Parts: sequence; structure tokens; C-alpha cells
Amino acid sequence: MTTTPLPLWAEIITAVFAVLGAAFAAIGSFGLVRLPTFFRRIHAPTLGATVGAWCLTVATIAYFSVQGFSLFLHAMLIVLFIVLTAPITTIFLMRAALFRERQKGNTKVPPAAKSG
Repeated sequence: MTTTPLPLWAEIITAVFAVLGAAFAAIGSFGLVRLPTFFRRIHAPTLGATVGAWCLTVATIAYFSVQGFSLFLHAMLIVLFIVLTAPITTIFLMRAALFRERQKGNTKVPPAAKSG
């Protein structure tokens, strides 16, 4: 398969969104390492991964759409999977962390909701 060179505007869009996606992923990783508590650390990688995935998806769609002379939307399946799974995973991790903190008797976390 031979590839044709991309127009300058397509290269710029692809490069900008690829660098933005990598930057958001790196910021999320730094937040995971630098923030002091689990409850603060949980948000940075989730948001970084989601926004980074969106930016990389835009870069992928721009590159392959121009390269193949047709709209390339296969990458949307990847970002759809990330958008659906990242918040659900975050919710489960937060609920487990709250449960553990309540078991330890930490009064800084909210009490469990009363059912019934």
C-alpha cells in the first residue's frame, strides 16, 4: 500500500490533536502521582484518559479520512468504549474506597445512605 502525502492543513490538525491527546494523558498521569489522597487522585486519570482519547480520535479521523479519501469513523468505537467504561470504573473504585474508609471509622467521609 502506498501512501500519499497529506495536505498541510491535515498534517497540522493531526499533529495538534495528537499532541493535545498525549498532553492530557500525561497530565492525568501526573495527577495520579502528585495528588495526596485517593479521593483527589481518582479524577485526574479518568478525565485525562477520556479527553486524551477524544483528542487522539479526532487526530485519527482527520488523518485516515484525508489519507483514504472517505470519512473514517471506525475510531469512534474506541472512544465510545472508553467514554462508557471510564466513569463506571471510577464509580466502582470510589464506592469501594468509601466503604473501606467507613469500615476504618473515618469521620471525614459521608455516612452511608439509609435504605428503606
